[in-house]
Order: sequence, then structure tokens, then C-alpha cells
Amino acid sequence: MKSNIRKAGLVALVGAMIGVSVYGFKKEEPKKEDTSPTVSVEQKPPKEETLPKEPASLQEKLYKTTKIAFVSNRDRNWKSGNIEEYNYEIYVMNADGSEQKRLTNNPADDWFPRWSPDGKKIAFYSSRDGNDEIYIMDADGSGQKNLTNNPARDEGSSWSPDGKKIAFSSRRGGNIEIYVMNADGSEQKNLTNNPAFDYGPSWSPDGKKIAFWSNRDGNSEIYIMNADGSEQRNLTNNPAKDSGPSWFPDGKKIAFSSRRGRNTEIYVMNANGSEQKRLTNNPADDVGPCWSPDGKKIAFRSRRDGNSEIYVMNADGSEQRNLTNNPAVDVGPCWSPDGKKIAFRSYRDRNFEIYVINTDGSEQKRLTNNPAYDAYPSWSPFLPLENKN
Repeated sequence: MKSNIRKAGLVALVGAMIGVSVYGFKKEEPKKEDTSPTVSVEQKPPKEETLPKEPASLQEKLYKTTKIAFVSNRDRNWKSGNIEEYNYEIYVMNADGSEQKRLTNNPADDWFPRWSPDGKKIAFYSSRDGNDEIYIMDADGSGQKNLTNNPARDEGSSWSPDGKKIAFSSRRGGNIEIYVMNADGSEQKNLTNNPAFDYGPSWSPDGKKIAFWSNRDGNSEIYIMNADGSEQRNLTNNPAKDSGPSWFPDGKKIAFSSRRGRNTEIYVMNANGSEQKRLTNNPADDVGPCWSPDGKKIAFRSRRDGNSEIYVMNADGSEQRNLTNNPAVDVGPCWSPDGKKIAFRSYRDRNFEIYVINTDGSEQKRLTNNPAYDAYPSWSPFLPLENKN
């Protein structure tokens, strides 16, 4: 019997040790050995509510740091006199739609917010000085500054990957050219310097090249040049209209829209212009390709179902799928930095609102809910975790 008692005591001790190591319980004082003839030792499982919660993954924590900037006229400032026309301002909100805050507050229009690569600044363009200019501000709306400060129209800002420069389009030479400047507005330089129309600068991921589109050969084509403007070259070289270059994340490919047939389709090519391939093949227009952060998917807009919808496909053009699937207009896809969600604007509520959707089409959620116009979402990069509560 003494042998059985010792074994039972050992079982109790081991059970207590396991409970401490797995669940983090405070160690209890050992019970006195029961010397009665009947020994029954039972290790009771811990109550379910005492189990620690599964900690949020790093990816979930990072996602919660992201913000979405957008344009809205919800505060209805008058643009002029007695004309019932309201101005547009830049707003920002959390990725779940909470804490919507106005960043700009000016009687003029403020448009097209673009986050700096580190998420600390937002570039936008504004007509507050009488013509469209490129402005910059801190992510909280402070420090608003006119960067271009020129009587001509300046628009279409594009940050270099290192955040040190901004490329943009300007009419200051009498026609539209691609310019570049430092992020503080200094050293503005005409890169294209051509009498034709040059528009839509897009930096390569390594910051060494800039793609753009130009009609210098009589129709719109995709061109590329070095970041200093040298070695400008026609990549597409086709009599049809080619526009909207979008770089593959590793810089090896460029997607674009082309009207080589009777409608516009999505194409892809190597960064040197070789191996041009049509990805979509539909009688409707497919436009605005936008790569996912990992380069595995391309989001785009299509009218193949009779109205404008957000589609996604694999990088090789396979598995094209309607994500939004709504009779209203859905446009302007914008990937989250982790590639798991897409923000877009939709007219399904009889006015434009910002929505977000998983990349498999599930969990469509309206982020803004205002009778005014909310559009042009721009997703921030991941922000430092220490800046969040």
C-alpha cells in the first residue's frame, strides 16, 4: 500500500508540473500526503477561461498600423459665391474605416493623395494658389507646403522608392512634360524635354528608371528612361494606344493597357519591351492594371459584365475573376500593403463611397458612409508599431 501511495503522490506532482509549464499557473503548495487506505489522485483540467489568448500575429499588428487617405467633399465648403459647388479635401482613416479625419481645409480643391514610402508624408495636388500645384504635408495634415510653385499646371506626383524625389507632369513648357524634383521641392528638372505629350511617370522599384507614356510617335506609347532623363526609349512601338504602365514588384516586367484591337485590354511585357503578351481577351474594356505587392496577382477594372467591376487575375492572365459583382460602378482598385485586401470606390449607395474587399471577393465592407463624394483611396505602407497604442 505504501508503494501505491508513493506512486500516486508522484503522479500528482508530475501533473502539477505539467499544468505550470503549459498554462503558466502559479505553483501551488504541495498537499500533505493522504495516509488513508483509499488513495485517489485526479488531475483536473484547467478551466477554459483561464487559457491565455492567442497573441495577434505580427502581420495583424502591422495591418492595424495602416491608413487610407482619400478625397471627399463632405464638409461642403463653398468654392465660389452663390454657386452650389463644393470643394474637395484630403481625408485619412484607419484601415477599418474608423477615425476619419480631414487633413486639408482650404476653399480650393485638394486631390489625389500619395503616401511617401515611409508613410510620414503625403503628396497631393491643389488649386489653392490659382492653378494646380504639387503639395506635400505630414501624415497628420501639418506642414502643408507648395513644392512646385509655378504658374503652369503641375500634377500627377510619383514618389521615388527611397522617398527622396518626386516625379510629376507639368505644362510649364507649353506642353506636358515629365519633371523631377527633390522631396522638398528643390532642383526641379525637365526630364523629357519633347514637344509632344509626356505623362504619367512611374518609378521602377529600384529607382533607376521611370516609365511614362507619350504621343511623340503620333500615338500614345509606353516609354522608359533613366531617372536622370537619359536614354529615353519607346517600349511598346505599336500603332494602337498604349498607356498606364505599372511595374512588377521586382522591376522585371511592366503591365499596361492597350487598344490594339477594337477594345482596351491588359498586356504585360519585359522591362526592355520584349515579349509583349495580352493577358485579357474580352470584347469589353479591361483597363488600369495594378500589381499585388507580391507580384502574384493583377487587379484591374472591366466592363465585361455590363458595368464597371473590379477584377483580379494571376500574373500570367489565368483565373480572371469578378471580385465586386455588383450592378453599380466599382473602380480604382488599391492593394493593401500585405496584399490581402483591395480598397476601391463604388457608386452602389447612389454616391461614391470607399469600400474594402478580401482578394478572394469575400467580406465586402463599406468604410465611408456619408452622403457626399468619397473617392480615390490611397493605402499607406506599414507604419512603425511603436506609433500605435
